Amino acid sequence: MGEPIRFYDRQKKTIATEQIYGERWLRLAYETAAGRATMAVLLKRAGFSRWYGWRMSRPASAARVQPFIRDYALNAGEFAQAPAEFKSFNDFFSRALKPGARPVATPHDPRIAVLPADGRHLVFPDVDAAAGFYAKGAKFTLAELLGDGGLAAEFAGGGLVISRLCPVDYHRFHFPVAGTPGAARLINGWLYSVNPIALRHNIRYLVVNKRYLTLIETTEFGRVALLEIGATNVGTVEQLFAPGRQVTKGDEKGLFKFGGSCTVTVFARGRIRFDTDLVAQSAGCIETYAKMGERLGEAI
Repeated sequence: MGEPIRFYDRQKKTIATEQIYGERWLRLAYETAAGRATMAVLLKRAGFSRWYGWRMSRPASAARVQPFIRDYALNAGEFAQAPAEFKSFNDFFSRALKPGARPVATPHDPRIAVLPADGRHLVFPDVDAAAGFYAKGAKFTLAELLGDGGLAAEFAGGGLVISRLCPVDYHRFHFPVAGTPGAARLINGWLYSVNPIALRHNIRYLVVNKRYLTLIETTEFGRVALLEIGATNVGTVEQLFAPGRQVTKGDEKGLFKFGGSCTVTVFARGRIRFDTDLVAQSAGCIETYAKMGERLGEAI
């Protein structure tokens, strides 16, 4: 086994080791020559993810729900429906939560931005000055991420948030700020894993994967770029918002189907001051585990 994945638990204020779903398979696929060859031919392709997604949408897959909840100690009390009511594993995976399960920090203060999803977060005040994301020296450019040189110039030197969702996490994503969103634009690509096991091997998986880009116009933060990145077994990203209709921070934006996945939020230079605990951990390439609705930072 390779190096474990460690993260900072924001609530407990301790370093923990991630319990990785499918760890043996991930390490075989990304840490061995044979696995990387198989991954390059098969696993990154949409057909494989569609097939696996079909399996997880079959009624028989519902038998996986209760063991999954038990093995990963999920809090079923916050689910909007009882575990026995899920019609398939994918139905469970993209579950809604009860109202109030994810309180939004200072909901009536538009100057406070919040985290867009449950997961493990990396935060960089200046994307161009960052030493690396998941490892020192491992970076991508905004032009690669956004697929648009002009847009990359607009956000040059801005703040970057990478929010990685594990299969065990709540898999709906939300708006981190209030404003008016445009339509989500598809940037097509592959479906590599976004687990750090894979990203330490090649950080550019984040910018060659299939992803959706939404620009939201805000009063406090200017224009903000929101991206949802698909990954192996996550061929489906559903957008649930209405373009052109104003949203409040914390409003639901969409959901991922089965698998690990990722959102990225980009602020223009000088528009946000991230919370110091998030910045401190990220400087050492340590992700911070926190939930949707917790504080991300405040407008400058």
